[in-house]
Parts: sequence; structure tokens; C-alpha cells
Amino acid sequence: MRVFRTVVLLATLALAGCASSHVLTGTPRAPIDPAQVRIYYGPPPGQYEEIAILNASSGALTYGDQNKIDSALQKLRREAAKLGANGVLFQGTADGHRDGGIRVGGGLGRGSGRWFSSAGVGVNVSPRPKYANGIAIWVPNPPPETAPQVTSPPQR
Repeated sequence: MRVFRTVVLLATLALAGCASSHVLTGTPRAPIDPAQVRIYYGPPPGQYEEIAILNASSGALTYGDQNKIDSALQKLRREAAKLGANGVLFQGTADGHRDGGIRVGGGLGRGSGRWFSSAGVGVNVSPRPKYANGIAIWVPNPPPETAPQVTSPPQR
């Protein structure tokens, strides 16, 4: 039973570490589908309304820089969608604190007239999270998305 409680506690802490949050700066709207939320890397043309400041982090077990960024951006989209925002004005990313490495400990004590010793080695291989922040916005008439132009190679 004690092992089960420990596993549940660790799983809860891992999930809490990859959450997203927001601070309202405007008026939220009805929730929308996260697929309708667009990431803007600069202010969109025309008017837009700020709804909230968003913060998110990559998953607890996400490896690879691109996967970490994709995970954090997806969480920004989901958080914005909950607030009814159809855009996120991307503000940037940062690396999380790394608390890994090898830890070595030991001890020596006396009990019941006998000497005993113990030593332990622990290794933390969890990746460093990536944090992303942005501003949830509502764009009344979002510009059409432009697909990258694909040109075929010259014929020989």
C-alpha cells in the first residue's frame, strides 16, 4: 500500500509540473477548438484584443528540443482555446532548471552492538523542461494562413 501511495504521489507531481496557466488581462469568450487557435510570432495586422497572459511547459518526459517546443506550444493553444482566444501572440521560450545528475550518499551507524553501513546511488534522467509564454488574443478577422510556396526542381 505504501508503494502505491508513493507512485500516485510521484505521478501527480509529474503531471503538475507540465501544466499550463493563465492570468486574465481581458474578457474571456466561449471556449473554442484548439485547432482553431493560431500562433502569431509578431502582432497580427489590424486590431486584436488581449485576453490573458499564458504560460506552459513541455511534458515531464518529453525529449528533444523540437518536441519540447511543440509540446509547450500545443499547451498554449489549449489554454487559449479554453478562454475563447483564436490566437496566441508568442513571447518566447526558456529552458527549465535541470535537477539531474548522480547523487551519492552513505552512512555508518551502530545498532544492537553491531556495525552496519549503507550507501546509495541515485540517477535522475528526466529531461529539462522547456517553458513557453504568450498572450491569448482575439483577432476579429484573422488573415488567411499562407502556405509555404513549394517549387519543383528544374527539369533536366
